[in-house]
Amino acid sequence: MTAGRDGDPRAARTRARLRRALLEECALRPLAEVSVAALVRRAEVGRATFYLHYADLEALAVDACADIVREAVDALHAWRGAPDPAVPPPALVAFFTDLAPHAGLYRELLSPGGGGPLGLVLHRDLRARSRAERALVGAPEPDLVASAVAATFAGVLADWLHGLVEATAPELAHRVWRLLIALHRTALD
Repeated sequence: MTAGRDGDPRAARTRARLRRALLEECALRPLAEVSVAALVRRAEVGRATFYLHYADLEALAVDACADIVREAVDALHAWRGAPDPAVPPPALVAFFTDLAPHAGLYRELLSPGGGGPLGLVLHRDLRARSRAERALVGAPEPDLVASAVAATFAGVLADWLHGLVEATAPELAHRVWRLLIALHRTALD
């Protein structure tokens, strides 16, 4: 079992209960309509316990959705060798497909263009991973390409969730994959 940020496994379990309760509440209503009272009742923890771990519901929501960040970063880097622009990694297709159950919550945390509290986390984590991998192989312009990859992915994801980009999940995975490969290749020219 993984310990919490402070090394206490009980804190990790409590945060997991709060995250699970939030996702369950948000399956029923938008985040703006979720109350701390309903959340702590569902999580079976006290109100003070909630505030011990999170400043507010948005902080909990970003933490609960942080898995999307890890999944996105992993999905975009789930290939080795020369990438085939016609075939995105299966993890990328699965990532877009698996967003459906909590798309409403993600829309609340990702504003169009890729901003919002979750967009900031997604951009930061994706940029760091992309930059590290480019630097590791000695690819040119690691900072520039990492920023472009992170901004492109966060923006397209957010716009798709908000209905500004029309595509099915598999179609979007293919389109995003081609865009990202083009960004990487452009830096080589």
